[in-house]
Amino acid sequence: MTTRTSPSICRVCMNFCPVEVEVTDGVVARVSGDRSNPIYRGYTCVKGRTQTTRYTSPSRLLHSLVRRADGTFAPIPTDEAIGAIAEKLTGIVDRFGPRSVALFGGTYMAMDSPVNLSMIDAFMTAVGSPLTFTTSTIDQPGKPLAKGFHGAWMAPSQAFDDPDVALLVGNNPFVSHQGRNGAPADFFRGLAARGGRLIVIDPRRTETAKRADLHLQPRPGEDATLLAGMLRVILTEGLSDAEFVAENVTGADALRAAVEPFTPEVVAERADVPAEDVVVAARIFALAGRGYAAAGTGPNMSAKGTLVEYLLLCLDTLCGHWMRAGDRVRNALSLVPAAIQPDTAQALPPFPAYGFGEQLRVRGLTMTAAGLPTAAMADEILLPGEGQVRAVVSVGGNPAACVPDQLKMVEALRSLDLLVQVDIQMSPTAALADYVIASTLPFEMPGTNLMVDFLPLYANGVGLSESWAHYTPAIVDPPDGSDVIEQWRFLHRLAGRMGLQLGLYPALGEVIHIEGSEPLQLDMTRDPDVDELFEHIHTGSRIPFSEIRRHPRGALFPDPPVHVRPRDPGWEGRLDVGNPIMLTDLRDELTAAEPDGYPFRLISRRLTHVMNAPTFAVPETRARHNPAFLHPADLAGLGVEAGDVVEIRSDRAAIVAVAEADDTVRPGTVSIAHAFGGLPGEEEDVRELGSNTGRLVADDGVHDRFSGQPRMSNIPVRITPAPAERR
Repeated sequence: MTTRTSPSICRVCMNFCPVEVEVTDGVVARVSGDRSNPIYRGYTCVKGRTQTTRYTSPSRLLHSLVRRADGTFAPIPTDEAIGAIAEKLTGIVDRFGPRSVALFGGTYMAMDSPVNLSMIDAFMTAVGSPLTFTTSTIDQPGKPLAKGFHGAWMAPSQAFDDPDVALLVGNNPFVSHQGRNGAPADFFRGLAARGGRLIVIDPRRTETAKRADLHLQPRPGEDATLLAGMLRVILTEGLSDAEFVAENVTGADALRAAVEPFTPEVVAERADVPAEDVVVAARIFALAGRGYAAAGTGPNMSAKGTLVEYLLLCLDTLCGHWMRAGDRVRNALSLVPAAIQPDTAQALPPFPAYGFGEQLRVRGLTMTAAGLPTAAMADEILLPGEGQVRAVVSVGGNPAACVPDQLKMVEALRSLDLLVQVDIQMSPTAALADYVIASTLPFEMPGTNLMVDFLPLYANGVGLSESWAHYTPAIVDPPDGSDVIEQWRFLHRLAGRMGLQLGLYPALGEVIHIEGSEPLQLDMTRDPDVDELFEHIHTGSRIPFSEIRRHPRGALFPDPPVHVRPRDPGWEGRLDVGNPIMLTDLRDELTAAEPDGYPFRLISRRLTHVMNAPTFAVPETRARHNPAFLHPADLAGLGVEAGDVVEIRSDRAAIVAVAEADDTVRPGTVSIAHAFGGLPGEEEDVRELGSNTGRLVADDGVHDRFSGQPRMSNIPVRITPAPAERR
């Protein structure tokens, strides 16, 4: 038996924890935190530590599959499958045009390899189709959209790693790990030790909320109401940063008028929180000095995510929570191109958030600052006429499970002329596919933590606390006898077989365009050299990629130090806290009503042992389903005990789920994770597969009018004991 240990980075989530990988006889046997790391200090979560099962599970796909005429699957050599797919795709494009092909990119497309995003962009550009859908517009699209309405400060937000105050809305870093490098508990211990204050707004008393100085536990869906109430207190009591506002902000009077009706008493009645807590929260946030505000998936999935994120930006802006000229940027982004580093103390004025680029065929949806609205993908497949999608290539995701309105999405996927799924297992989407391409796992390919370096450009309060960069080579080979392929390599080979020429842009491709950058024209007759691709992807990074590669365990790169530059001479850009579109949406909050007959509100949550959706990586000792967590008083009122199966019904459909007691959940709510379950219409073991909450929503029902994102949280439902045949 031969055992070795190699340093690497975990790619289960966007925390990218440095790890040590123990390999025995060529097989990943153990994953543990790298205790020598100065930032993470050996931290890993249960998802990272138990990922060894991903490499050894008998459920892992080691060979690609083709669907037979009878609906069953047969193994097929990957290269043979690529040739067949290329022939079919070429025929579809020739007959129906380039727009007949769409691509879906999932979460793992972005995390597994930094080459994937650029290769997807290159592939779809060569095909000539604008229809690339991703999870960005069904997760937290309000973040980039809100920046479009508000504008963006061209230097970082204030010290999310050592603030005087942090306001977290529906954000639970103890489970999600989003926004904190290393152990989440270290951040909160440090905050308390410095005398910093933590305010949490969440219908659940989450692991994070339990550590808050002030926890407001509102009715679901009232986040915008609460934030408007806080803004009113700040404006009425003159608590804003008057100097910063005078120099850099417009729209304060319009905002003042819009929030005037949101008195503490009105907010208290609507949100069911103490009026005095609204006032205290506003005063703590405004008077503490350095700070930031951030929201998680719950508020962003409530169909009001853009408004919530806009109000959070208004809070930070009124309180001047942005770095100023001369401040040192501790996390000068090491892997991000120097040309787009946020390092100037000035305002980028509002820019188009939506209404540009590709015009979709439903609900007036268009390209947005968050990407193409994925909620329109099913309609683009099902709606006859010019531009109808006939083929979908799905990479690193599971649209049959994660895209809301599962009933319509599955119907759409079944109707395609061609569905290709690149996957590590027989997921619900793979079960519908014509071809399933078996893909590699992270330790079998090189990677960097490029994506975590981009996070501060995406949202406030996320990213690393210091300038850290990490490259890892492949640690193990794929299993002997397997026929797996990297996602980017599959797309490159597919393009070559289709006779297409690919031009690969650096960084994240055209997702984040770097002015003056040129695409690398790839040789389509052979597989590219992966080292050359990595060098190109990191072109122009603040720290040369060759230097980053010299450090097998990653390294801090504080030098040369980066300080925020002063405003450019003559610069006149201002942040807008009075955007009329956003303020109209805010006024509508006062008259919003919900349907009768649905006394519960279903809210989203994350589970500690999976990223977003289940895989065979779930530890055997943990439940594989997604329980419906209810307050014990609600269980008693329903005549249900923990472990019983209940039916959860919306005005769209019904699902069954295993009930569990949770006294941290606000009474009247049911908290359940999304993207579980199997395919509609098939026999399901709810205790094994769980339930898909995406069946409960219609993609053309209540939705964000900019991103098209349906309401995926705060769903009105009623709950009853499940019928006997479904228990």
